[in-house]
Amino acid sequence: MSGKPRLTYLNGRGRMEPIRWLLAAAGVEFEEVYLETKEQYDKLIKDGFLLFQQVPLVEIDGMKMVQTRAILSYIAGKYNLYGKDLKERAVIDMYVEGIADLMQMILMFPFSPPEAKEKNLDSIKERATNRYFPVFEKVLKQHGQDFLVGNKFSWADVQLMEAILAVEEKIPAVLSGFPQLQVFKTKMSNMPTIKKFLQPGSPRKPPPDAHYVETVLKVFKK
Repeated sequence: MSGKPRLTYLNGRGRMEPIRWLLAAAGVEFEEVYLETKEQYDKLIKDGFLLFQQVPLVEIDGMKMVQTRAILSYIAGKYNLYGKDLKERAVIDMYVEGIADLMQMILMFPFSPPEAKEKNLDSIKERATNRYFPVFEKVLKQHGQDFLVGNKFSWADVQLMEAILAVEEKIPAVLSGFPQLQVFKTKMSNMPTIKKFLQPGSPRKPPPDAHYVETVLKVFKK
């Protein structure tokens, strides 16, 4: 074991991508194991690695961690990306939960039937521009600081940056009415660890394609 966190998931974004983002933003290198068959997944369950028979699985600090939220909280706390006190942590949690709701729609989008794609895309756009992005636009405008919470880089900033880029892939002009978020995106893109993660050849995964969808259905089929 190299001491690097070891991530087990499929070779695609899914529920592991926010974990990759957070580790990369913290400047932490990690190793990945990709599931390609149902047999590999079943073996993890049989060997007792998956507490609730679900991935992501992250092996870190001698633990075999499952449940995305728990993994992200641990990483945020370990690398000082979780606020300075309980109140800041609560605000970060609220922001992160909100962004996760938006990301859930994006996560499910590739699995929607062709006839529902356009409707689902409209839903993502409507939610992003009317419910989620206005919150962060207002927060950044009101306190006039670079970061969302406590004027310090946190998990909330990383999660928002991931969400902005994911929505922009589908709706390129989505930030046109959000000048604060445009500035935020530029600043985040230039932070050394994030800049590195956005370069070609980094562990960041491309948008899900038909092959990824097919692999997910194959590995997790009942």
